[in-house]
Amino acid sequence: MPRRRPADTPARPRDLTRGAIGPTLFAFALPILGGNVMQSLNGSVNAVWIGRFLGEGALAAIANANNILFLLLGAVFGVGMAATILVAQAIGREDLPGAKRVIGTSATFFLTASVLVALVGLPLSRHVLLWMGTPADALPHADAYLKLIFLAVPFLYAFAFLSAILRGAGDARTPFLFLLLVVALDIVLVPMLMLGVGPLPAMGMAGAALASLVANALGLTALLAWLRHRKHRLWIHRTERHLYRPDWTIVRALLAKGLPMGLQMVMLSAAMIAMISMVNAHGVDTTAGYGAALQLWTYVQMPAMAIGAACSTMAAQNVGAGHWDRVSRIAATGVGFNVLMTGGLIALLLLLDRAALSLFLGDASVALGTARHLNRIAIWSFLFFGVTFVLFGVVRSTGAVMPPLVILAVTLWGVRVPFATLLQPTLGVDAIWWSFPASALLAMLLSIGYYRWGGWRRARMLDGAREPVAMPAEVPAQPPAPLASLDPHDTQDGRRRAL
Repeated sequence: MPRRRPADTPARPRDLTRGAIGPTLFAFALPILGGNVMQSLNGSVNAVWIGRFLGEGALAAIANANNILFLLLGAVFGVGMAATILVAQAIGREDLPGAKRVIGTSATFFLTASVLVALVGLPLSRHVLLWMGTPADALPHADAYLKLIFLAVPFLYAFAFLSAILRGAGDARTPFLFLLLVVALDIVLVPMLMLGVGPLPAMGMAGAALASLVANALGLTALLAWLRHRKHRLWIHRTERHLYRPDWTIVRALLAKGLPMGLQMVMLSAAMIAMISMVNAHGVDTTAGYGAALQLWTYVQMPAMAIGAACSTMAAQNVGAGHWDRVSRIAATGVGFNVLMTGGLIALLLLLDRAALSLFLGDASVALGTARHLNRIAIWSFLFFGVTFVLFGVVRSTGAVMPPLVILAVTLWGVRVPFATLLQPTLGVDAIWWSFPASALLAMLLSIGYYRWGGWRRARMLDGAREPVAMPAEVPAQPPAPLASLDPHDTQDGRRRAL
């Protein structure tokens, strides 16, 4: 009979290795989903303020600057995911010292990277915008905005890092609550600093960026103060400051596993740029219809992204604990949730497509018919995308990061872009819309194949000696053992210490 554990408290990460999988996974994914929705709504609200009060040039400026910000965040996304998986595996093994070692090294890495990005980006912001071909009337706005965004990068990176670490430890609620604080501050501060309210000067686009800087700095400070006040067990105390010295084995794991995951974000971004370039060639009405559909798709993919992230953390804790039967059930439950939530949302948006798309285009827009047509063809691809994202999250929990990258490269650049390019002479613009479900279906089939027959169960996050682990009958391949000590000669009671 499993031994009882103390009830979870805000200062104690949640144990994802026990209990009913369905309710636990749903409760863990819900705050992640809420955070994604809040960030998107925050961006939409800020775009409304900027577009209405500063004009189209300013709106174009923020679009160009945000492309750079997306790349900056995407560059460290993978490293953050790698740190999350390492912490989750350590928590699953009940290896608190190992988790703190990962946190200390990762914190030093993120702080160093953020300061370097800020120092390099600040003097180069205008040159980067010129290289991107930013319109001349948008350039001054974009440069003023981007310079302050580079100053905000250390706060953005630190907040994202702490949120990832807490989720890896099983706590998705705390990052969500503090993200609500950041979003609320940003929404309030943007019009005040942009337009000048009371004694505040009107700063225009620079005010919008300064609002983001202040909101993230205050949110980060509040989160750190809360963790210290609650004596969170992952908090690194004064006597443990040596943990901030980089452990190069962990650094190598962060880069070796994190960079391929970050590269996935870059490939997705590049593929979307390629697609919109093809759409632009068909005229402004087609582009407007595609843009309206993209607004809907942003929200359609959120359940899958939240469930996939939750599955990755939950699976990683169970990998660390050696509960391989639960890993398989987590994957099945995650896929089931995705079909229900994403499928239900797709059905709703197809039923109400005219009303939903007219929010962005207006009832009288000539682009509305185009938007409804392409949406009916392409929106189904997100059901396939959701299954892929969930399975990618599970296989990454062991450290298998290259196969998902290869599958994404093949389906995006070997199927989606060539399909849309080569079949336009035959299918016209519909070739672009059909390329979405075609590539997404293949990605789902390949991810299912790799999950079923691939070697992801033998992957590992850290190099080092490992012990054999008894594997359940239903697991078709040898699973990895708990990670051994970074020093293979360091033993205790005849067993290698975890991490």
